[in-house]
Amino acid sequence: MEKPDKVDPLTEKERDRSNFVRKFVQGYKEPDQMLKDYDTGIPKRIVHYWNDLDNLPQDVNECIESWRSLKESGFDFEIFDENSAREFIKTNLGSRFENAFNLCYHPSMQSDYFRYSYIFVKGGFYIDADDIYHGMSIDDFFKDGRLKLQPFCYDIETAQMISASNFVFQGADKWSWIFYFNTTPLIAASNHPIVERVLLNATQALENCTKEELPEVQATTGPGILTESILEVISEQKNPEETMLVLHNWEKISTSKWSLSYRNDQRNWRLSNQKSYHS
Repeated sequence: MEKPDKVDPLTEKERDRSNFVRKFVQGYKEPDQMLKDYDTGIPKRIVHYWNDLDNLPQDVNECIESWRSLKESGFDFEIFDENSAREFIKTNLGSRFENAFNLCYHPSMQSDYFRYSYIFVKGGFYIDADDIYHGMSIDDFFKDGRLKLQPFCYDIETAQMISASNFVFQGADKWSWIFYFNTTPLIAASNHPIVERVLLNATQALENCTKEELPEVQATTGPGILTESILEVISEQKNPEETMLVLHNWEKISTSKWSLSYRNDQRNWRLSNQKSYHS
């Protein structure tokens, strides 16, 4: 990897985390056998979240509806709003986690925190409401209980995402690239240790926030804390592939649709990061 003339914008911890993800993603090989802990299927249940279903944008609903064709393959569907998500967390996890959910000041944070809560408790497949399904089969992802995640790579220099086809092969790297795992999709059996760890880490991060400043979304509930949690769980494992599956080709199955109406207002977390949000 060529070294930049300028100072690395990442901290040493962030760079180490990015390098870990890069090596894991590019060197990933399917295990010869499944750990007994994960030798079980995942419920064929697809879960969405939108904080205010009474005001669900039509273009977002079209993304959600694109997944409904999977009913023919035996999938069930659930969609939660802020109130039903809070009730789910309160009922299944208790007041500490409910209070943490209440500290999520933006719908994006709520959806992050809820997905960890739901998948930890029930297992299944959480997908963001703005992700559109392209029609390929996803049945194989439900045959074992491992966590399935999509790797991401962002180029600081160009301020653009890098296509997976350009960064998942061995040796692909630039000083300006940041490697991490995305929070969508989130596919796992219930009680998965990585999902448990990110739920606990996000809870603690929310609890540790001061009243003077709203927390940064990605680092508190999003890909930052998810990736950090993965590092904590699998960095010491001899065969981390037995715990999670890297979805190298997920963009063939589903992509996030960018030309959506809500992305132009405060409902887009990028425009509301660390700002007071009013629905």
